[in-house]
Amino acid sequence: MARAAAALGSFTPLKGRGARFALSVASGAIEVIDESYNANPASMRAALALLGSTAPRNGGRRIAVLGDMLELGEDSKSLHAALKDAVEEAKTDLVFACGRDMRALYEALPESRRGEWGENSSAIAPSVIRSLRAGDEVLVKGSLGSRMAVILDALKSQDGGG
Repeated sequence: MARAAAALGSFTPLKGRGARFALSVASGAIEVIDESYNANPASMRAALALLGSTAPRNGGRRIAVLGDMLELGEDSKSLHAALKDAVEEAKTDLVFACGRDMRALYEALPESRRGEWGENSSAIAPSVIRSLRAGDEVLVKGSLGSRMAVILDALKSQDGGG
């Protein structure tokens, strides 16, 4: 039991599954939560709750960058739109969304919370980068097929290391 507890003490989340890292972008330091490996309604709500538990610094905001949850069948659009409550409960300031079904969530949000919607992650990456400011907490989440790693790569390319 003691060995297991010691091992857990040094555990770090895997890439795409809750890994957290800091970046220094033009406006200052931001924190990123990488949940880009998979997504379903329950894991999306959990990730948004995690974002809601963060404490943005120095006027920073909670930003969610969300890609489609894939393979949800004929209820997919309504399941995406139903995430509106989780976005609000997490006190998410700004949502960037990509993918055909994530548009349903984007359109369900008040305009004050809308960052940008695009067909795919490449389409919204420049807007995500332009929107960043010091102290922001940024969640990146979507099914692997929604290619949210594109957003993470764009964020990391902005890292000034310092």
